[in-house]
Amino acid sequence: QLVPPPPESLTVADLGELTVLERLRPYCSSQMGDDAAVQSLTAGQQLVVTTDVLVEDVHFSEQTTPADAVGWRAAAVNLSDLAAMGAAPLGLTVGLALPGTTPWDWVEVVYQGMADCLTQYGGEILGGDLVQSSTASIAVTALGQVVPDRAIYRSAAQPGQSIVVTGPHGLSRAGLALLQGQFADAVAPETQQQWIAAHQFPRPRFDAIATLQTLNQPHRPIAGMDSSDGLANAIVQLCQSSQVGANIQPLTLAPGLAAWVGEARALDWTLYGGEDFELVLSLPPDLATRLLQQLPGCAIIGQTTQKPAIQLAGHPLTLTRSYQHFT
Repeated sequence: QLVPPPPESLTVADLGELTVLERLRPYCSSQMGDDAAVQSLTAGQQLVVTTDVLVEDVHFSEQTTPADAVGWRAAAVNLSDLAAMGAAPLGLTVGLALPGTTPWDWVEVVYQGMADCLTQYGGEILGGDLVQSSTASIAVTALGQVVPDRAIYRSAAQPGQSIVVTGPHGLSRAGLALLQGQFADAVAPETQQQWIAAHQFPRPRFDAIATLQTLNQPHRPIAGMDSSDGLANAIVQLCQSSQVGANIQPLTLAPGLAAWVGEARALDWTLYGGEDFELVLSLPPDLATRLLQQLPGCAIIGQTTQKPAIQLAGHPLTLTRSYQHFT
C-alpha cells in the first residue's frame, strides 16, 4: 500500500529514491519493478526504437514550461519520431535525473503529463531510472512497431513527388516568444492560446499516418520525417538522404504571424524555429492530393527533383538562416 502523499514542501531528497519510485508506480505499467521490461510484438511487425533527452534551461524552463507540459513534451517528442517512421507506439522508458531539491509535486505532475499524452496517443510507461544530478533532465526511450514494408524512411523519396507538410510551422516558436515576453504588441487571446499550446503540448501526427495507410492502397513506398528540428532542416535532410533535389514554393505563413513580428522574422520562425513536430512527407502526387482532401491543415509546399539542388522560391535552401535572400 502506498504511503499517503507528502506535503508539497517535501523534495525528492526528503523522500529518497525508493519512495519516489514507489509513488511513480501508479503512472507506469503493471510490470514495472523488475530489472527490465518484457515487451511482445505483434506477429509480422518490427521493433522501432527512438530516444530523446530534455534538459532544463535548454528544452524547458520554469518560465515557459509547467510541469505537466514538461511531461507531455517528453512523451510527445518521442511519439512524434515513431509517427515519422510510420510506427504505432508500444511504450516508453524514462530516465529521470534530478537535483535533490526538486519538489515531489513537480515530479508527480511531470509523470501525469506523460500519462496524459500516452492515454491520448497510445503506449505506457514501462519503467526507467532515477538518479541525482545538478541539472534536471528527462531521457525517454520510446518503443513502437511497424509492418516492415510500411516503415517510412528519409531515403525513400523519388524525383517528381509532392512534398507535403501536415500542418503550419512557426507556431511553437511564436508560443515560446509569447511565454518569454519577447514582443509587446498585442495578440488576440485565442491566437495566444493556440501558439502557446503548440509549444507546450505538441501533437504527434499519428492521425496523418493512419490516413496515409488507408489511402496508400496498393502500398507504395513513401519518405518522411518529423520537423522537430525545423522545417528547413527536415526538407534538406529528406532530400540529402534520398539524393534528390527540391523546388519549394513560396511558403504560406501561419495566420497572424507576419502581422505580429514582421514577414522576415515570421519566415525565419517558419523555416528554422523548430519544435513544431509536424511531418514532412514525400508522396506520389495523387496520394498527396488525396491526403489533402482527407486531412485538414495539410499542404503541398513543393516537389522533389532529379537535380540535387534544394531551392525555395528559386534560391538555395540550407540549414542556415538564409531567408533574407528571398523575402
